[in-house]
Amino acid sequence: MRRGDGEEIRGHKKITVGVCVMEKKVSSAPMGQILDRLKAFGEFEIIHFGDKVILEEPIESWPICDCLIAFYSSGYPLEKAEAYAALRKSFLVNELDPQRLLHDRRKVYERLEMYGIPVPRYALVNREEPYQELDYFIEEEDYVQVHGNRFWKPFVEKPVDGDNHSIMIYYPSSAGGGMKNLFRKVGNRSSEFHPDVRRVRRDGSYIYEEFMPTGGTDVKVYTVGPEYAHAEARKSPVVDGVVMRNPDGKEVRYPVLLTPNEKHMAREVCMAFRQAVCGFDLLRSDGCSYVCDVNGWSFVKNSHKYYDDAACVLRKMFLDAKAPHLSSAIPPTLPWKVNEPVLPSEGLTRQGSGLIGSFGQSEELRCVIVVIRHGDRTPKQKVKLKVTEEKLLNLMLKYNGGRPRSETKLKSAVQLQDLLDATRMLVPRYRPGRGSDSEAEDLEHAEKLRQVKAVLEEGGHFSGIYRKVQLKPLKWVKVPKGNGEGEEERPVEALMVLKYGGVLTHAGRKQAEELGRYFRNNMYPVEGTGLLRLHSTYRHDLKIYSSDEGRVQMSAAAFAKGLLDLEGQLTPILVSLVSKDSSMLDGLDNVSTEMEEAKARLNEVITSGARKIHSNGTSTCPWMTDGAGLPSNASELLPKLVTLTKKVTEQVRLLAMDEDETLTEANPYDVIPPYDQAKALGKTNIDIDRIAAGLPCGSEGFLLMYARWRKLERDLYNERKERFDITQIPDVYDSCKYDLLHNAHLNLKGLDELFKVAQHLADGVIPNEYGINPKQKLKIGSKIARRLLGKILIDLRNTREEALNAAELKSNHDKCSKSTKTENDDKESPPKFFINTDDTRRSSSTSEISMDPDDDDDKETKYRLDPKYANVKTPERHVRTRLYFTSESHIHSLMNVLRYCNLDESLQEEDSLMCQSALERLYKTKELDYMSYIVIRMFENTELQVPLEDPKKFRIELTFSRGADLSPLEMKDGKAASLHQEHTLPIMGPERLQEPGSYLTLEKMEKMIRPFAMPAEDFPPPSIPAGFSGYFSKSAAVLERLVNLWPFHKNAAHTNGK
Repeated sequence: MRRGDGEEIRGHKKITVGVCVMEKKVSSAPMGQILDRLKAFGEFEIIHFGDKVILEEPIESWPICDCLIAFYSSGYPLEKAEAYAALRKSFLVNELDPQRLLHDRRKVYERLEMYGIPVPRYALVNREEPYQELDYFIEEEDYVQVHGNRFWKPFVEKPVDGDNHSIMIYYPSSAGGGMKNLFRKVGNRSSEFHPDVRRVRRDGSYIYEEFMPTGGTDVKVYTVGPEYAHAEARKSPVVDGVVMRNPDGKEVRYPVLLTPNEKHMAREVCMAFRQAVCGFDLLRSDGCSYVCDVNGWSFVKNSHKYYDDAACVLRKMFLDAKAPHLSSAIPPTLPWKVNEPVLPSEGLTRQGSGLIGSFGQSEELRCVIVVIRHGDRTPKQKVKLKVTEEKLLNLMLKYNGGRPRSETKLKSAVQLQDLLDATRMLVPRYRPGRGSDSEAEDLEHAEKLRQVKAVLEEGGHFSGIYRKVQLKPLKWVKVPKGNGEGEEERPVEALMVLKYGGVLTHAGRKQAEELGRYFRNNMYPVEGTGLLRLHSTYRHDLKIYSSDEGRVQMSAAAFAKGLLDLEGQLTPILVSLVSKDSSMLDGLDNVSTEMEEAKARLNEVITSGARKIHSNGTSTCPWMTDGAGLPSNASELLPKLVTLTKKVTEQVRLLAMDEDETLTEANPYDVIPPYDQAKALGKTNIDIDRIAAGLPCGSEGFLLMYARWRKLERDLYNERKERFDITQIPDVYDSCKYDLLHNAHLNLKGLDELFKVAQHLADGVIPNEYGINPKQKLKIGSKIARRLLGKILIDLRNTREEALNAAELKSNHDKCSKSTKTENDDKESPPKFFINTDDTRRSSSTSEISMDPDDDDDKETKYRLDPKYANVKTPERHVRTRLYFTSESHIHSLMNVLRYCNLDESLQEEDSLMCQSALERLYKTKELDYMSYIVIRMFENTELQVPLEDPKKFRIELTFSRGADLSPLEMKDGKAASLHQEHTLPIMGPERLQEPGSYLTLEKMEKMIRPFAMPAEDFPPPSIPAGFSGYFSKSAAVLERLVNLWPFHKNAAHTNGK
């Protein structure tokens, strides 16, 4: 067949470009747009082969072409195309032989590693036949092991077949377990969560790799030759599996900037697989980037600017290969005029606080920092007993490596199942009070063993997020060694401590999700779609931190679900979006002495009836008194509390006896679990069937409910010593409130009266446990919240630096744009190219690398919207959100530092951060209840006349909420009554901590908090990946160079980057 029509351009024949691909691929919109642009240059003749030619005709009769676009898709004869290319010596955009690698994920990873391109840690499991047993593959409850390499859940399981897109993620039991199946989009779904699937597939060969947390975002990179790459981010399918689509039904993606290191990776991928047009998937995790999949030929969809770029790059490739004598410089005016449809973009939002009011200035929200207490939970429980049974001692040795003096912690399902099996064999069949002649001590031991058994049987299957057991050796003896050679130690007594309860309830999940929804609608600019618009366009930098406690983690996940309008179960959201930081949000070890002192002094004040000792209080500042807030008749209320507790405990005992009778008649091995807590993770409704049956709400049976109340009765008052333990008052209050809210249907007489007495006492006791007076509160608070305060200051400082650098860059860029505008009024924006690889390396090594202590810093540029490719009117707007989920201790501690920081000797000349009315309200606020929170919002004054260095450039706003502070006995309105029917309480709205119209500068905030915060230099330094140019605010010079390369300069001979 002849070459073509022989048309000439500039005295030369046109270059023929053959499109040797399946018709389905040719008809795609991106292919059509790019080929049309190539044709518009007038230098190329485009020849479409068509399916009939490709599939049926011999290669000798195929059109003869100078350049060839050929790539594999379903049904494509790759070998035939290779033979044609060899016959005609056509220039190949994508080489054909390496395309075979793309169908085998093993070969893809092997090639990536060969070229030094980072991939996730992985291992191969190769089976010659389905279900083949392999001696090198081990599967346990929370990990798989391949050739000795252990992969803890969450891990990813990928079929080795590159065309099989059924990828699975397995979640740890500590997060609720289960599996998420990722697949190619079907409708608006891209994944499904299966809570009951815990075992991996064995029907073929798989790759197992480490799960890389990416903050819920995936990045797709598209190369057009080794010198050009375009990147787009989308919501990861691992979060909730719901595909975000625009009004036209297209998946929502936004262009993002690549780091210099990622640009180098894109070049290497292109070269490694010899595919000029190539798409690949990028994971950005913990400051590093990894390639996890290479797709081969891929074009960006719905970006006219990208179509322009791709056409220009392909033109240059074709001319360089087949007509090097012709100039490949981009013409001043591109030969096509395509009016790209402009999507509706938001107007510029200038918004002050909805609470404080306007300051007569333009300002934008820059940062939202929230510290939040977890949601409604079951009462926390602890069982302690000394054990001498050999079965339990052997179990301890089994899991501590056989060391007789080492303690053991049991959390995994296998460990807890072993303990349950042993306990079932040890629990006596008799019951206390039924004629047994056992001594009281034996009876108590047997009762505690039954309690342990009941706790372990609760829930259907185990999860370390709910229960944990410690076995600590107490006594040892010398025994002969098994081989008769000498002696060895063996434990003969150990202390068993079982901790359980404290589980987030259905009400807690509902509260957290509702609060997330409230924040989405009220804490961010409300024009358009507010937060979701910012988040989806990668101008919202969100990070969520949680303590190690299960109830706190799940509260964080439920809040994220409401905040980001996600769907589905909490486990994938937890693993994808929530980071644990126990050092910052857990633990009271470093203040145990001070808190014991406070409790001892509190006990003295209550039991002696002494009041206002060492009083510094005045009528205007009553909170300055020792023990402020305690009821004046506290010593009289204590005996009443004990009497009422006994009354409730006796009623629960009778209910437990009935349940005990039923359990005694049943075989102890035939346990029918009444409630599955793991399955209940996503529930926000009460279990109606259990309530109708007269059973306690949730997973607690009457036996455990009785154990809870019996322990409170014993611990509250020691009859032999005639001594009250005031530290039990919060626990009595906790149990009362829980049962009034969740077990009102049991109609326990006297419970409401007990609640009133307990609440009256707890309102005074709880705040004073964190310091008996303001100075002690400040001392204890600063120790507990020291690391958190340091992190908050880092967040604020980073936001300020980022905003200042962005403002400066924008100002410089605007000046640059104005100076070149007259030259380029009629010119199209030309394509972006890479910086030369050598320049990339140089800029990476010589630019200032941030050693900022915040481990976020080396990731800040990674989720930046690319302003040149986005249909967004205000790409420079960027909001940082940091959410810290924690417990009651950290909320009280942070609040105490904020309100009393000016009492420190170094700050006595300063006014309080809070106004007098706020201090009065906080004094009357006795409890920071479930879902209470403290919000720090930072606004930037965007008026042009305000200089960058002006202290009033940034304003801080402080608000707080008491949380679900409504008493279960209060029915103020229909809504509260309705919520009470659902076993939940409403969360109080935010209250301001400053006078309306007052102006707290960032500078003042930093000055007041810094003495109590961990210094920035004490935080561990972040890991800086090789070749990464550092944090946005610290790399202004590098970014400015990049920005200056975006506009087209008429005489620019170099390529530029994105």
